[in-house]
Amino acid sequence: MKQLEREAQWAEWMRGALDGDAAAYDRFLRAVTPHLRAMARRRCEQFGAPAGEAEDIVQEVLIAVHLKRGSWDPGRPIGPWLSTIVRNKLIDSLRRRGRRIDVPLEDVMATLEAEEGADVADRLDAETVLTRLKEPQRDIVRSISLEGAGVKETAERLKMSEGAVRVALHRALKTLSALYRSEA
Repeated sequence: MKQLEREAQWAEWMRGALDGDAAAYDRFLRAVTPHLRAMARRRCEQFGAPAGEAEDIVQEVLIAVHLKRGSWDPGRPIGPWLSTIVRNKLIDSLRRRGRRIDVPLEDVMATLEAEEGADVADRLDAETVLTRLKEPQRDIVRSISLEGAGVKETAERLKMSEGAVRVALHRALKTLSALYRSEA
């Protein structure tokens, strides 16, 4: 099966999972795990992480997929979404170990590209949705997700601990996800 066909099948199963089909979610997870494992091994090798770390990354990716599955846009390809999660979990792992990581721009170009003209409309949509959050959650989501600030920077600006900012961000994203699902 070619990569595009495989990803189309994964996307179909994930759509079913989002609609509450537990069997489709099981098929998705079983099918995608070997791919995630291979990707994690390649990335570990590429960035000099121990090969044994790949399995830990796969487990973290599967947890993130489970927790963030509602954030995947069913109208977009699932492969780049999964690749981004693997990359982020590898970076998190390397940061925990005190290593600096430089990711070549070419590796993330596909995730950075946006549709022309969508920027302003997307920003307005995001601002409209953010009005449904309470402060400081609204400010935290705006700062980290829209303006690209880091957790530490946001925590210092709001005079909060980094842990409190992470918790508030997690709760805000969970609220937004619930709002999105209730409107969909």
